[in-house]
Amino acid sequence: MKSIFGMILICFSLATFAQEKNDAKPKTDFKKLDLSKRASDHLMIQFGYAGWGNKGTITTKGFSKTYNMYFMFDFPFKSDPHYSVALGPGIGSDNIHLKQTTVDLSHTGGVTITRDTITNYKKYKLSSGYLEVPLEFRYASNPENMNKGWKFALGLKIGTIADGKIKAKVNLDANKKGGYILKYEDHKYFSGTRIAATARAGLGNVSVFGSYTLSDFFKAGYGPTVRPFSFGLAISGL
Repeated sequence: MKSIFGMILICFSLATFAQEKNDAKPKTDFKKLDLSKRASDHLMIQFGYAGWGNKGTITTKGFSKTYNMYFMFDFPFKSDPHYSVALGPGIGSDNIHLKQTTVDLSHTGGVTITRDTITNYKKYKLSSGYLEVPLEFRYASNPENMNKGWKFALGLKIGTIADGKIKAKVNLDANKKGGYILKYEDHKYFSGTRIAATARAGLGNVSVFGSYTLSDFFKAGYGPTVRPFSFGLAISGL
């Protein structure tokens, strides 16, 4: 995860360095740039892998997924439209697949996560959903046409918990019964606010993204101190 952020940060630094190098030349008259066709808002869709850092003995498996969708408003700097600030509302969701691990959200003292080697689960996942507002500081090599050229972004996203649930498909349980689905929904032990650092780098409408959650996933004292992260592909500029 750190390597992904590192590569994105290096790309962002190179872009900034290139801009500073160009500043040594005669300054561009940005008033001559035609920004009339530059969209002020963009739909951004993200899909990728979701994981937990600092998970201790908790075992995950397979391809845990993250889905995010935001409607971003872009505000270019008048002094240099290569740079801009963007923000907007959206939704984010993570689906963590667990292996030989069960999560009890109904316990009165908090979330209980235990090892289960008896029950045979075809699938066991913990899902969380958020209403979020990302904030990005952006650089675009082609400010007149955001659908072309290199683009880089660093930022934060702040969200509030909207959904938390467990869903499991049981092949065979301790009572020799199987072929049924377990569901339980309750997010009272999830942290009410999520704050995550974000980064993106790409060409045209396609980019790679990464995020790392700075806040607790569960409320302090009510669950393990895991640190969710994600990375994957993003499509923007729609």
